[in-house]
Amino acid sequence: MELRLVMMPIIDALLALAALSSAAVLRFGSLSSSEEWQAGEFPVICAIFVVVVLFSSYLMEVYTLERGCRKREILMTCLQAGCAAFFLLSVVYYLEPGVMLGRGVLFLALGLFVLYQFLLHALSGASERRSPFLRRVLILGTGELARELGALLGTTSSPFTLAGYLQCGGTCVSSEHVIEKEGDLLATALKNRAGIVVVALAERRGVLPLQEMMRCKLNGIEILDAPAFYEIVQGKLMLEQMTPSWIIFSSGFRRTALISVYKRCVDIGLAVTGLLLSLPFFPLIALAIRLESPGPLFFKQVRVGNGEKPFVLYKFRSMRQDAERDGAVWAVKNDARVTAVGRFLRNSRIDEIPQLFNVLKGDMSFIGPRPERPEFVEGLKRDIYYYSKRHTIKPGLTGWAQVRYPYGSTVEDAIEKLRYDLYYIKNISLFLDTQIIFETVKVVLFGRGGR
Repeated sequence: MELRLVMMPIIDALLALAALSSAAVLRFGSLSSSEEWQAGEFPVICAIFVVVVLFSSYLMEVYTLERGCRKREILMTCLQAGCAAFFLLSVVYYLEPGVMLGRGVLFLALGLFVLYQFLLHALSGASERRSPFLRRVLILGTGELARELGALLGTTSSPFTLAGYLQCGGTCVSSEHVIEKEGDLLATALKNRAGIVVVALAERRGVLPLQEMMRCKLNGIEILDAPAFYEIVQGKLMLEQMTPSWIIFSSGFRRTALISVYKRCVDIGLAVTGLLLSLPFFPLIALAIRLESPGPLFFKQVRVGNGEKPFVLYKFRSMRQDAERDGAVWAVKNDARVTAVGRFLRNSRIDEIPQLFNVLKGDMSFIGPRPERPEFVEGLKRDIYYYSKRHTIKPGLTGWAQVRYPYGSTVEDAIEKLRYDLYYIKNISLFLDTQIIFETVKVVLFGRGGR
């Protein structure tokens, strides 16, 4: 994981405490005079303030701002995060007045935090090229694969920077970035201050400098092949360069009994909580669906689950009753078959709520690849070599592909989503599941992502 994404929230938490302390001093003259500071609940008050401002910053994507973006964009994003924090804190204080900050301290603390956060991100962006968090990458190869990997490093959001390409085979990259080999690979890497060497050779037989690479490895320089580096930078797998042996010998694709137990416990807990919170609204949803179009409240459809076993998936009906009178077709964006009420249900993800019953039954997990229809799966398995591998775990209500890739309904979209699905299967963990849940909140609130 990128060190910068870990450090920024930690630094922001310290800035939030500094803003709260500064606000108390400005409002009351000293910390000891602050009523909030003297209250026994002060640790809880501080914790709530810090958690809310960090969560708001995450929602408004302060931590994914591109390096080098304009200061005005940074300021606007920080202001949006501050407004979101004020709204969320207002809700918290309404529900629990005992943890409320005084209005004067609250406004001052939020204003100071926005100022501190803006200064931090503006200064870190201005010094991005001198940042100690950027790792220099030496790419071994100058062909098409090397060019593709180098393009990833050209983005301002990448945690890496290009040290150069080392000539090996044909050249498809800009000559200005090709460096001369001086001595062996280790000497070249050290001279160019490279901490990572990425092997980007389409053909390795007879040209791979194994002994030189071993020396680099033993001297603390990380050696990665193209698929592994692509996975780190993009958060998805490079299907074109994956081989069965790469999958077999990779460090991922492990699912212990502990992971299975934890996922089932989380599934039951989230499903029960979601159903209890949403059940009171079922009559209103049913009334809205029935008033607009005749037909059943729930939509039932066979989907492919774990081990390619079929199961019946439940959703609130969002299309006309005769939507598939001509057979199964891909759902598309702005589908004409979707009713007005159904469009609202889809955009808000309310139509997905009945799938919580599927989660309770064990047909689905809360997090995993989206289940697809059998009619489409057979065709996709023929067109996409690794497609069946996504059925090695339970399908999910939300997932890595849903929060990282926009709506799509073509074979090309299925390939792109498969990159993310296999990344999740390879790296499944509590941390990744938590990240997906937070990203899902953003998708629901702001209508981004796929389905």
